[in-house]
Parts: sequence; C-alpha cells; structure tokens
Amino acid sequence: MTLAPTSPPTTVEFWFDPACPFCWVTSRWIERVRPHRDLEVVWQPISLLVKNQIDADHDLYDDLSTTHGMLRVVEAVRQAHGDDPVGALYTELGRHVHHRSNPDVDLAEVLTMLELDASLADARHDDTWDDLIRTSMKDGLELTGDDVGTPLIALHTANGRRGFFGPVLGELPTLEESLQLWDGFVTMVSVPALHELKRQRTGPPRIPDERVLG
Repeated sequence: MTLAPTSPPTTVEFWFDPACPFCWVTSRWIERVRPHRDLEVVWQPISLLVKNQIDADHDLYDDLSTTHGMLRVVEAVRQAHGDDPVGALYTELGRHVHHRSNPDVDLAEVLTMLELDASLADARHDDTWDDLIRTSMKDGLELTGDDVGTPLIALHTANGRRGFFGPVLGELPTLEESLQLWDGFVTMVSVPALHELKRQRTGPPRIPDERVLG
C-alpha cells in the first residue's frame, strides 16, 4: 500500500522581546493555534532596547536591558542547541516576566529546568551576542518597515516571504476564535496590496491565566 504524501508544516517566523505584554499574548495565540494548523514556529529576537535606542535615562531602560540580556541567552541557546528549545525558553521567560513579575529570574535555573546548558546564562552579560540579535532584527524589519513594535510575524506565501507587525491582541481568544483569526491572517498576509489594518488600543492587554500555558 502506498501512503499519500503529507504536507510539510507551515513555517512561521515570530520576532519577540520578552518585555512586551502584547507580544506575549500574541505568542500564546500562536501556541494555541500551532498544533491545529501544523505550524513550525521559528522564534527570533527583536530587542526593543536597541530598536528604540533606549538610553540609561529612560524609564524603561532597566526593564529593557534585562530582557535584552534574555535575548542574548536565547541566541546562545540557539547556537548550542538549535532552534527547537527556543520556544520553550521564551515560554518560561514569559511566565516570569508577565505572570510572576520576576524579570530578574535566575536564568541558569531556567536553563537547568529545560535540560539545557546552564552555563549559557552567562551570555546575559556578553555583548558579543548583539550582532546576531541585530541581524535578526534587520531581517524582520526589512519585511515590515521600521515604524512597528512587537511582535513581527513572517510567512512564506504564493507571493513570496511576507512579514507584518501584529496581530496585536488585547486578550487571548478562545480556540475557535484563534483558529478563525489565524485563517484570516494567512489570507490577508497573502495579498500583496495589503499594508495595514489597525484599530486604536484602549489599554494594556489582559494576560491569560498562567494555567492555560500548560
């Protein structure tokens, strides 16, 4: 008996900074959709500290410096272990930043919990990883333009590789709504004429209950 060929998973590139709560909610949407639409997510760094040129006098400098250090660790993990563990690492970082108000989490402990090399936590203070972060950012921003925040998402479509800022979500949709949103997003991304669809935000996002993260 000949088995019918199976389609490869759809590759989704997702640029994130652990600092951004809107990015966090959108990332949980992608994670909710992923097993139902056979997605392979490649998690990429974008540093809001670097992109927005935040200096030491800025109110957000300490917070964004902390998450920039996390992105250095992300890239060290990627080099040592490949792309596969990055999603799980972002999930654990997001738990601490957005659910537990603990951005100064012990990164060595997080890596150990994920069965990764704990010594890679030292990358947090190593600026030699910044070139990789900047290269990834440049790649994403070339698809979307500079006048964006996080997240950025890119897909390969019939009209080529296309990237957009968003979707920006005020809360995590239900599974049914999440799948509807994903299917509509894919359709819109595939249309070359589409540049922007936007509605004013009314406040910070509603962070989902940590228990839904699994």
